[in-house]
Amino acid sequence: MAVFCVVLLGPSAPGDAFLARSLPADAVRDVVPDRVMTWNICNPCEVGNAGRAAEIAAYAPQVIGLQEACVRDVEKIRDYLEGLYGLLYHVEYGTVLRSWGRCGGWPWRPGGFGQAILSAAPMTDRVRVRYPDGGSEDRGYLAVTTKVDGRSVRVFDTHLAQRRQEEVRAAQTAVLAAAVARHERAIVLGDFNAEPDAPELAKMWSLATDTDPGCRPAPSGPAGCVPTTDWHSKFDYVFLRDVAARKHGVHPTLYSDHHLLHSDVELG
Repeated sequence: MAVFCVVLLGPSAPGDAFLARSLPADAVRDVVPDRVMTWNICNPCEVGNAGRAAEIAAYAPQVIGLQEACVRDVEKIRDYLEGLYGLLYHVEYGTVLRSWGRCGGWPWRPGGFGQAILSAAPMTDRVRVRYPDGGSEDRGYLAVTTKVDGRSVRVFDTHLAQRRQEEVRAAQTAVLAAAVARHERAIVLGDFNAEPDAPELAKMWSLATDTDPGCRPAPSGPAGCVPTTDWHSKFDYVFLRDVAARKHGVHPTLYSDHHLLHSDVELG
């Protein structure tokens, strides 16, 4: 069987096949219909896609928003999720640039880089937007309509400008918030590269709440926010608009400098 999986899925990093089978004893064995996840999977990083798939399979969310996602990596992750765990996902890509350095490929045909949304249910009405000003690197958002908790919902996946680019992030958030505001019910996943009390996130807080009930902008936060990065910052969010959070989890991982953040939600 192991040989068959290697032939089916192709080579990856050493030890991938072992890592992909080493799930926790309490790992989910089927998709959880009311669970969503956001994860910046870190590119370029010298890690295996089978290991990334194992991390996702341990929680098996209905919808997954990935950032810093190379198309080739996502394709392999999907193959591992199906071939090793029986988890089938549809996928939509929000590519914002072509990058040979990040994503490989041939110099004249570099790999796509940006966001990706995986959903156990079909997705419709895909919108891909590149922010007018990406800052030091092109950034954007991807939006689809799909089902979570058995109900139709608009899902956004974004990645904002990095480091000391507050004004750029503010302009990006204004574009994103205007799109979110057009929907009565929405889930916004992503790496916002900003702490909860950062001024550039004000427009998002006016529309939605984070899945973490103890995490709010000042004056009540961000002291109660669980960090989502290896450098102890809260940068990753599951913003909920007219969607109730039931529980959530933050999980450090060897495969990225960002933690997995998942939320079980209830749609009224």
